[in-house]
Order: sequence, then structure tokens, then C-alpha cells
Amino acid sequence: MRKLYVLLLSLLLTALATPSHAADNGSWSVYPISGSAAERPYFYLFADPGQTIEDKVVVVNKTAEPMTFRLYSADAYNTARDGGFAVRTMKEKMRGVGVWAKPAKSRIKVPGHGKVTVPFTLKVPDGAEPGDHPGAIVALDERVDRGDGSVALGVQRAVAARVYLRVGGPTLPAISVEDVRVAHHQPLVPGFGDSAATVSYTLHNTGNLTLNPKVELRATGLFGRTLLARDLTRIPSELLPGQKVLLSEPWKGAPQLDWGEVTLTASAEDTRESAGASFFALPWLVAVVLLVVVAVGVVLLIRARRARAGSRRPRRGAGGPSAGEPRAVRREPAAVSSRAPRR
Repeated sequence: MRKLYVLLLSLLLTALATPSHAADNGSWSVYPISGSAAERPYFYLFADPGQTIEDKVVVVNKTAEPMTFRLYSADAYNTARDGGFAVRTMKEKMRGVGVWAKPAKSRIKVPGHGKVTVPFTLKVPDGAEPGDHPGAIVALDERVDRGDGSVALGVQRAVAARVYLRVGGPTLPAISVEDVRVAHHQPLVPGFGDSAATVSYTLHNTGNLTLNPKVELRATGLFGRTLLARDLTRIPSELLPGQKVLLSEPWKGAPQLDWGEVTLTASAEDTRESAGASFFALPWLVAVVLLVVVAVGVVLLIRARRARAGSRRPRRGAGGPSAGEPRAVRREPAAVSSRAPRR
């Protein structure tokens, strides 16, 4: 029986606390070249439209065996669920750094416990939009690690050095909170069990700068009572331009019976935006009872109206027309006397 292989690409993009500030997976690392006076954890580049930048990337092999890597540039994005920093694969469409940056070599062989320095050029087109264009220089091991079983997972590993490119021109920091929703998890019987809620929302960078957002959650109940107020921690440390991230926040101890509103306020440098949603907390048993009461009331009301309508309906007599029907009136001609009047 032939095996079905599913290919996964593993990318390590965060800089570790090593002397070289390199992105590292234990077998190899990738980082910008730097002099002895200053070391760079990432590529921080600035260019105007139409300008070309030249730089160098270093790939270090930490194993005893030689390794061959595919070297390419890629655009960066936020993962949809948790907002992590990720880069495009070679087969995906590139629009920024992934198109503008070109390593001098597309494949390199690094000896065991050795390193290779590769120059690259980054040419910003004339019509490039101003603002931040994040990306990365990726060193991909094209070998596929295959597992066992009828369905095996093929894993390709890669390490990337981040590229933070800012194109000159007008900049606009802007953030928005969208699609706020509240989902309640109520016990069946009020007072028996814990209640909770989940607040979900979308954090959207609508500007052209990378943001370090902060989000505050506030919930108010009936008559404006404060039910919850806290700063959220489950948010991306970097929200890239144009990116949307779907996030959720658990709310333990949410009210079992209340009517109020949840408000989320997102802020970053020179930008602040709020959005909210109303909620109505009602235990399942109470909701079912109310539904039954309403249904019974509607049925009784319909029957009562039908009964009153039937009692007002006119009844027909046995022989003549009903009271509501018009009666035909027969007029007899007046009798004329033949006798002459007396004198």
C-alpha cells in the first residue's frame, strides 16, 4: 500500500538569547552579518522608493555533517489564530520583501561546524507603498523527514532571519477592533455549577506601520455595574500592516443572569479604537421555562380569540332569513272605496 505523505514546513523565526542573536533551531542558525562593534538581531532596513540596498546574511551549521540549504526571501504575516510572526513558503505569492530581495545564491552547502556568508540585494520599486514591509531571509533544508504509518507526516525545517523594511513616505498608524461576540456557557440549573463566557474579536491593523498593540476588556451589567475590567495578554506582540488576527478571551465567573455590554479598546502608538457587543445571560432551564410559558400563552390567546369570534357570529333562523340579512318588504296598493261621499 502506498503511503500518503503530508508535508509540513517548520519555521523558526524568533531570535533566541544567544551571543549572535540568531534565529536558531539547534542544528543551524541564520542572522545578519555584523561587525564587532554592534550586532543585529534582525535586519532593520530603510529605503526610499527606487532605492537598492545591499546586505549579507550568515548561515551557520551546528552539526558535524555538511548541510545543503535552499536560500530565498519571503513576505511575513500574522497567523490568523494567535497572531504569531510567520513567513510565506516558496510556492505562495509574494508582494514585498519576498519579491524585492534576491540572495546571490539560491542554494548553499555549509560544512559541518562551519558557516557561509551570502550577499543579497533588496531593490525597492518606484511605486512601493510607504510604511513597513516585513519579511525574512529563509534557509530551508529541502530534505523531508518522513514518519511511520499508513499516513506519514513529511516535515521540512527552515530557519529565517527577520527583515524589517520601512519605505520612506507618509506613515499612518491605525488599528481597529471588529466582530466582537460573546458566547455564554451556563449551567443547566441556576446556582448549580460555574458559569463562563468567551469574548471573541478580530484585531485589524488598518495602517501601514507595524504595531505593538494593547487591548483592554471591560464588561458592564444592568444599570452600568462593572463586571470585568482587565488588560489582555493573549495578543500578538507585533501586528503587521494590513493583517487581521482572530482572538478570544475567556471570562470565568461570568454572570448567570444579566443584561449588559462588553467593550474592547485597542491602542498602540498614536492610535486607539473601541468596539463592543451586547449580551443577555440566561440559564438554560430558565430559558426553557420561559419559552414554554410564552408558547402556552400564545396558544391560549389564539384559542380565546377564536372563541370570542365564534360567539359573535350570527345564527340563521329555522325558516326566515338571518338577523343580519335584509328583509324584502311587500307593499300592497291602497284600497279605493266605490261609494260616493255623503252630503
